[in-house]
Amino acid sequence: MAVSHREASRTHRCVAISASRRYGEGMAETVIDRVRKVMGAASLSQAAFAERVGLSPDKLSKSLSGVRRFSSLDLARIAEVTDTTVDYLLSGREPVRPRSAARPAGTVAEGAGWAEIEALACRFQTAYEVLELLDRRRSIPDLPAPRPELERYVDQGERLAADLTEHLARRGAESPAGMDLPALTRLLAEHCGIDVALVEFPSQAALSGATWQSDAFRIVLLATTQEWTRARFTLAHEVGHLLACDAQDLRADATPQPGRQKDYTEVRANVFAAHFLMPEAVVRGAWERTVTDPQAPTDAELSELVVAFKVSPSALAARLHRLGLLDTARRDRFRGFTTEICHVLAGRLDDHYRHRAESAVARPPLVPMAELLAAYEAGETTLRPLAAYLGRTVDDLRAIVEPARAARPLPEDEKGDPVFQP
Repeated sequence: MAVSHREASRTHRCVAISASRRYGEGMAETVIDRVRKVMGAASLSQAAFAERVGLSPDKLSKSLSGVRRFSSLDLARIAEVTDTTVDYLLSGREPVRPRSAARPAGTVAEGAGWAEIEALACRFQTAYEVLELLDRRRSIPDLPAPRPELERYVDQGERLAADLTEHLARRGAESPAGMDLPALTRLLAEHCGIDVALVEFPSQAALSGATWQSDAFRIVLLATTQEWTRARFTLAHEVGHLLACDAQDLRADATPQPGRQKDYTEVRANVFAAHFLMPEAVVRGAWERTVTDPQAPTDAELSELVVAFKVSPSALAARLHRLGLLDTARRDRFRGFTTEICHVLAGRLDDHYRHRAESAVARPPLVPMAELLAAYEAGETTLRPLAAYLGRTVDDLRAIVEPARAARPLPEDEKGDPVFQP
C-alpha cells in the first residue's frame, strides 16, 4: 500500500471543506476562475469540455456565469478529467499535510520511510474530507479524557480504561476483553468513531502503529504482522494515545514495551492497554473459573487464560502478577512461553492460525470505504475518491464495482458437454 511522497502530493491531497473556500467567498480567485483555468489548460471548447465532464452545455454555461453553483459531483468530474483535485478547485491552495508528532528514536529518519507513512495518513484523511464535502460525515462521539485531578500517568491510564469501558457499556456494547481483532475494530468504529487500518509500513520504519485525530476523524494505523497479540495490544495502546489527546498530529510508535519506556505518555498508553484488554474484575473472574489451585496454576490453565484474553503470555503474566495472582517465579517462567505453545496446550491451535491470518493482511478502514462506494452508487461522486482511498486505478476499480456485461450466448453448433478441468 506504500505510496510515493510525490504521488501523494499530487493525487491524494487533503480537501478544504469550509464554506468560504467552497465557493471562493472573500477570495480574489473563485471556483469559477479555477474551473476556467483548467478548461483553458485542457485546450477544449466549452461544448467539448461540457461533454467530457458529463454536463449539458447549458448547465456548464450557467455555472461559469454564476447563475448555477457547481455541485460536488460536477467538481469531482472536472477534477478527474483535468487531472487535478477537488481541493484545488475549491481552495486553490495546497492543504496542510499530516505532520509528525512523534518519531521513535532509531526507527525512521526523514526521507527514509516517513514520507510513505505520511502519504498513507493523507490518503485516508482525504477520504474523510471528501465525505464531509458530500455531506456524508458521520458523527464522532465524545470520549473520556484524562481526569485532571490525577497527576500520575499510571493512574490516568488506568482511569481512562475504566471510563472507556463504562462508555461502551452505556452504549450497549460488549466488553472488549477477549475480542478478536476484527471484532475489536468494529467495536471501536461503531461506538468510538475510531477507524482502524492494517497497513504495510516501510520495512525501514520499524513501527507497529500510528494514530491521528481531528474534529472529523480518529484513525489508527496498525502494521501488518503475524504476531496478532502484538497487533491487539498496539491497537489498544494507540487508542490510549487518542483518549489522552497525544495524537493531534500524526504520531507513530515502535512496538509497545510495557515497563521499559521513559516517555510518560507511552507509560500511560501501555497502562491503558493492559487495563482495557484485561479488566481486573474480568481477569479475577476468569482466574477463579479456570485455576483449580491458585497457589500452583498449571501451564495448561494459564494457557487457557491466554486463549481467553487473546494476549501474549508475557502480557498476561505481567497483569496477573500486578493483581497479586501470580508470584514472581511463575511470572518469569510463563513469560518464556509463546502464544503458539499456549494454544497448543489449550487445544486451540486452529484459533491461533486464524488470528494470525487476520492481522497479516493489509486493509483500509471499512466505514469510509463503504460510504465512498455508497456515494458513487448514489451518483454523488465519481470512482476517483474511492480509487485514491484504496490506492488503485479508476479503471481497475470500475472493473470490480460495475456489473460485467452479460456473456454472449454460444451458437447452437458450439454447444456441447461441458469440459471440467482440475
